[in-house]
Amino acid sequence: MSSLSPVEKTADSAHAFVWNLRVYYEDTDAGGIVFYANYLKFFERARTEWLRKLGIEQRALTEQSGTFFIVLSTSVDYRAPARLDDSVQIVSRIQRLGKASVHFEQQAWANDKLLATGTIRVGCINPVGFKPVAIPAHVFAVLQPLVAAQGSSA
Repeated sequence: MSSLSPVEKTADSAHAFVWNLRVYYEDTDAGGIVFYANYLKFFERARTEWLRKLGIEQRALTEQSGTFFIVLSTSVDYRAPARLDDSVQIVSRIQRLGKASVHFEQQAWANDKLLATGTIRVGCINPVGFKPVAIPAHVFAVLQPLVAAQGSSA
């Protein structure tokens, strides 16, 4: 077993955020493994906690700027199962930051094993017409330095 953490095993750890969770009974399916759709919930929670740590709270963002983020697309590849009581680490990175969207790369790790990888694209919208709008300047300024080295700013 390697002594490297999941973040250290992956490239560009300086731009990553790690969020830990425990697998509960409610997260599992009849086979006793994490239900596949729950990885999207885990990824969502990690992104939200990352933003919160950066001083960006979703509700306050909407109240102050009249904008919010929605998920535009997801893709998840499953590699190994997580099971009841496992400790799982979600590693999140920003691959690309556009004027109105953010592309995240996320990984789920447990017991030194990569469980799942996901790419999630979120967009900033106006809640009235659900039209794309520019990410508020203060949010963009916080996120831009976190774009992973392999990503690009657009």
